[in-house]
Amino acid sequence: LVLLYGNGCFLSLVQMENKGSDEVEKLKTKFMSVWHNVKYSWVLKSKTSFSRNSPVFLLGRCYHFKAEDVNCPSEDCHDGADEDFIMGNVETFRKDFASRVWLTYREDFAPLPGSTLTSDCGWGCMLRAGQMMLAQALVLHFLGRDWTWSEALSLQPLDAETRTTTAAKRLVASLEASLQGTPRTSESEPCLAAQAQASASAEEADAHLKEMYHRNLVSWFGDVSLAPLGLHGLVRIGLRMGKQAGDWYGPAVVAHILKKAVKEATDPSLAGITAYVSQDCTVYSVDVMDCHKAPRAGESSEERPPVAQNSQPSSAPTLPENRAVIILIPVRLGGERTNPEYFEFAKSILSLEYCIGIIGGKPKQACYFVGFQDDNLIYMDPHYCQSFVNISTSDFPLQSYHCPSPKKMPFSKMDPSCTIGFYSKSVEDYEKIKEELSKLLQPSPKEKYPAFTFVQGRSADYDLSAGLNAEKREWPFIRDARRCVTTAGDFVLL
Repeated sequence: LVLLYGNGCFLSLVQMENKGSDEVEKLKTKFMSVWHNVKYSWVLKSKTSFSRNSPVFLLGRCYHFKAEDVNCPSEDCHDGADEDFIMGNVETFRKDFASRVWLTYREDFAPLPGSTLTSDCGWGCMLRAGQMMLAQALVLHFLGRDWTWSEALSLQPLDAETRTTTAAKRLVASLEASLQGTPRTSESEPCLAAQAQASASAEEADAHLKEMYHRNLVSWFGDVSLAPLGLHGLVRIGLRMGKQAGDWYGPAVVAHILKKAVKEATDPSLAGITAYVSQDCTVYSVDVMDCHKAPRAGESSEERPPVAQNSQPSSAPTLPENRAVIILIPVRLGGERTNPEYFEFAKSILSLEYCIGIIGGKPKQACYFVGFQDDNLIYMDPHYCQSFVNISTSDFPLQSYHCPSPKKMPFSKMDPSCTIGFYSKSVEDYEKIKEELSKLLQPSPKEKYPAFTFVQGRSADYDLSAGLNAEKREWPFIRDARRCVTTAGDFVLL
């Protein structure tokens, strides 16, 4: 199907060369969008196997899948509708995993800033992975680690065949409309009635409040220009950093983009949280503590643009005295490949409840790592193209923002460039986090260089990178000349 329409599209491109380079460029963009959307809609879902004899860790929570029926011959536990899968803590694990916010490729949204792209298929996976890590931090901030979505277990498995057929037909129709010069018609979703009043029951009222927080949180990541943490806003920030829509975004660059997105968010509900990005694999404690201190009234409002009038949630107008901090630490766990000595360290990190995961993946293919079992990482995959969701309606569907199926990948396939995230609620929490992580960062007999370090003071007091060429900087924890690597490609120091 793609090849047939691809040939027709190519011929049309040749015929339109005389109509101006802009038209040709738009048509080329449309063709690439069609190709990427069909390609990333073709997701063949295979069952993910979990051993019954080993614990499974998910963002600090531990689950055991040991079979309760000793006569059961199966050695593995699978996700899906298998009866064996509901034994032990498997159902609890499924609900916990499916409650995490899943952000994937989307199509048919408004053009991204500085481009004509209406989809991020094929290039936006690291931005989506970063959004998922940020969303987990906000879940901890507003809902807590114990929260799970009431409808998590009712999610339907991904139907790749139906999804692909629908996507192909819709996108080809879109391409034909572009070739004929006819504008596409968009169906506006009718405004739904206001939500029912909360129940008088305190328990139901609390559940209703949390569901509102859940919906508001998801709406912040909507694919519209006004969403404070949406793709359009992240691309807009990327433009200021020299990145274009359609470029590859590395884990370090995304960390800095997320920091700016949180800082510039105008929604009052986000005033109580900020982000910090470490420098040269070093976390400066005084800088983090300064982030925990909220700015005086008026300081942030002068730097931020006016609040846009939209459907985003509102909160108390007063700024909190202290803010929570999302700590993002770009690291490199080896040279060309991830050093196996860091595997146990990564496991220890993902076993902590205040860890919000790791963004990285395979080379040029980003994932959001949320847990592990034995020597396999558990991750959420953004490489699945879904349709645009209009978050401006009061009751937009949430199902496509939650993943029913976990995936696994061997640690050995993990790209060494990644960004680790933590959530610190207060200065007291940060002190505990620093103390606990400092123990984990103690060098092992084989690996003498920690993934990152904590130091007292501010970064300005050290200025270790002054005078160094950004393209030639060496990692501060690497001393052996035979193991020196330079920062390049998708991992840069800003």
